[in-house]
Amino acid sequence: MPAGPESDILDSLRRISRALDVFSHSLAARFRITTPQLVCLRALLDAPAQTPGQLAKEVLLSQATVTGILDRLEARGFIERRRDAQDRRRVLLYVTPAGRKAAALAPTPLHQRLAANLAHLPSDERQRIAHVLRRVAAMMEEAAPPPA
Repeated sequence: MPAGPESDILDSLRRISRALDVFSHSLAARFRITTPQLVCLRALLDAPAQTPGQLAKEVLLSQATVTGILDRLEARGFIERRRDAQDRRRVLLYVTPAGRKAAALAPTPLHQRLAANLAHLPSDERQRIAHVLRRVAAMMEEAAPPPA
């Protein structure tokens, strides 16, 4: 592909993907936790006693994906699932002391650091970035093969 804006855009997307990958691998190697696990753990610290469905909406993941994450967090002793005392059909999620320690030791997720940096930009610039990224995301979704 010849040099130009298209090449610059693709290069920027590769750099974003690489930054996410490097952060994820570093997190897993140093703290033995994945980025989605850390995001879920921190979301539960911010708002304990959520149901798995509420957490899935909070972290923008499917309920099936969150269930797998919760299974792994529970197996490591980072969270507990407890029946709601008022409605025994509901399961509520709580972070254990081991989970609090893991969340405290791990670095802030990359997307939260990016959000903090974006907050320093003027509002109109943030809006332009959001608009362009929505368009790029839509183009990528259109180009992606359908799920299996």
